[in-house]
Amino acid sequence: MTIPAPTLDHVCDLYVELDPITEMGQGRAGHRRIIPIIGGRVEGPKLNGRILNLGADWQTVFDGGMAELDTRYAMETDDGAIIEIINYGYRHGPAEVLAAVARGEDVPVSDYYMRTHARLETGDPRYEWVNRTLFVGTGGRQKQSVKVSLYAIA
Repeated sequence: MTIPAPTLDHVCDLYVELDPITEMGQGRAGHRRIIPIIGGRVEGPKLNGRILNLGADWQTVFDGGMAELDTRYAMETDDGAIIEIINYGYRHGPAEVLAAVARGEDVPVSDYYMRTHARLETGDPRYEWVNRTLFVGTGGRQKQSVKVSLYAIA
């Protein structure tokens, strides 16, 4: 039996707007912080719409600077469907690069690693396909926003 390698199909780009970080301090596993998600847009060949003003990224930053990204938020498509997004991933890189990202500097995304896997869910039958599709993303952080290019694993 030959099993084919998976391919990636570009679904959309998520332009996620953020409120300032709320620092929680040191937790059991690392430094904890909450970053509210306040809006944004969704653009792509399969999904288009807006990111709703709700949700957050509940991050843990470990010794060495790796950030564990744990987000939950929602989009509304241009035709009115509500789709939940649960996105989990990692951001890491050289200390000086992560420090520049933290200061809000424009850092090339090739200088650090930011990858996610996402689960989408909706009750809208027009988008039922998102309920049974696995997604991966690659992204970058800016001062008050994040961009994630989301791909379906085919």
